[in-house]
Amino acid sequence: MAEPLRRTITVSQGVALYTGAIVGAGVLLLPALSATEAGPAAIVAWLFDAALGIPLALTLAALASRYPNAGGVATFVTKAFGPAAGMVTGWFYFIAAATAQTLVALTGAYYGASYLGLPRGAAFLLAGAILVFATLANLRGIRASARLQLAFAATVATMLLLALLVSVPHFESANWTPFAPHGWGEVGSVAVVIFFAFFGWEAITHLSEEFRDPERDVPRSTLISVGLITLLYVGVVVATIGTATYGSDDVNRTVIARLLADGLGGPVGTIAAGVAVLIALGTTNAFVAATSRLGYALARDRAFPAPLARVSRRGVPGVAVVAVGGYATLGVIVGYFAGWGPETLLVIPNSLVILTFLAAMAAGVRLLHGTRRVLAVIGTALCLVLLPFSGAVVFVPAAIAVVALGYRRWRSGRAAAPDAGGGPDAGADAGPRTTATKD
Repeated sequence: MAEPLRRTITVSQGVALYTGAIVGAGVLLLPALSATEAGPAAIVAWLFDAALGIPLALTLAALASRYPNAGGVATFVTKAFGPAAGMVTGWFYFIAAATAQTLVALTGAYYGASYLGLPRGAAFLLAGAILVFATLANLRGIRASARLQLAFAATVATMLLLALLVSVPHFESANWTPFAPHGWGEVGSVAVVIFFAFFGWEAITHLSEEFRDPERDVPRSTLISVGLITLLYVGVVVATIGTATYGSDDVNRTVIARLLADGLGGPVGTIAAGVAVLIALGTTNAFVAATSRLGYALARDRAFPAPLARVSRRGVPGVAVVAVGGYATLGVIVGYFAGWGPETLLVIPNSLVILTFLAAMAAGVRLLHGTRRVLAVIGTALCLVLLPFSGAVVFVPAAIAVVALGYRRWRSGRAAAPDAGGGPDAGADAGPRTTATKD
């Protein structure tokens, strides 16, 4: 039997993990980049995505409290639409989240290294160090990881809130006109690009099995996190536009540091490095925790290789943690030799996450009732509004779906072989389940 995960996460730790999972590398780049692309009308895109976050987060919390399982979205989709759909969704999220960790580490490292005068190679080494730190923290257990996340989340939230407050005296109404200089169509495109900044609402569903009281604590953590994250994001974007701190690559890449430096004084480089590394550490720490639990659940339910379902004496899916950290580190190595930057990788998580959310909301419509179902319907509709703006990147999830279904067919074929004898691969066509199953 796959060993069960331990229930240790409190409400405060849940809020910290939520905040760390969502308030990540996106806030370093996207506020100023979105304003450059769409002008002050970018605030509409941020408000839309923040509004979308409300039904998304509450629907996912309702599903997670009803079906507390490390499989998260994959479990919900399996219950609603069957094991094949659940498996594909699980692969979507796993690859999106693991790739996003490479992106997050690189963004934080680039941001910090460039203002410390470090060469490109040193930036990639810093990204690798961030991933190693997060992996080791998670191997010590979710309690240690969550406590660390409390410190990261509190520090980052304070910095972002401070960036808003110190910018208020520098606001000028003239900076809000013309409101949509590049047309309203650009707002829709920006909404898709900045969606990466809201990647994370689904992450805590993979940790729901480890909350002390999932039915009570998951919704509480979600409601507190929704309010806090919306305040931080919209506040930073208002500060960016109100002070016109955007427009060039140099400014766009260091907007938070510049807002703080302009309001408080001090060297932009030092602030930039500190903010970037803290945000990258916090986000990576949260996503290693969440993604490894999904890997554990998929392996437990035979949608991934069986070794990822092993749990250490600390109650940690150690093989899955190392696999996730190793995948992200490999991405850093490949990125170095291929000459890629964080922006090169953005297309992968963006394309996969929109479809993951859409599948989760559709599952909510199928599985939930009353007000919760209404929220799921609203979330589904808002995801469908974004989908047409995704463009040609839909080839990414299409390719992954083919590979996932091919793997499922291969496992099913092994289970059905005459010499299988009902062995460890028997029942390989099953999707993510709510209880541990035999390896």
